[in-house]
Amino acid sequence: MCIGVPLQVVAIEGSFAWCADGPDRERLDMRLIGEQAVGTWVLGFAGAARQVMSALDAAQARAARQALAAVLSGDANAGAALDRFFADLVGRQPTLPAHLRKAIG
Repeated sequence: MCIGVPLQVVAIEGSFAWCADGPDRERLDMRLIGEQAVGTWVLGFAGAARQVMSALDAAQARAARQALAAVLSGDANAGAALDRFFADLVGRQPTLPAHLRKAIG
């Protein structure tokens, strides 16, 4: 499965940047989103930064990846911990983006 990874810029090297999430480091091509400051969160996919992310968006994406890893590892407690992984969804009904609300009337 190929999914984007939220990473934080830690060093700049011309049109590339070293980005990290904890101990994991990856050198990303930054040309799609332009040069970013150290500390910026980006979505890395296939060796390139695809979009700039807010710290909140990065935290939510990281939690979703942790949930997926827990479920795939067979963690018996993963189901009970879903509220922790998806705290932004607990207690509310998710809403569709405006362009999809228009499509369904």
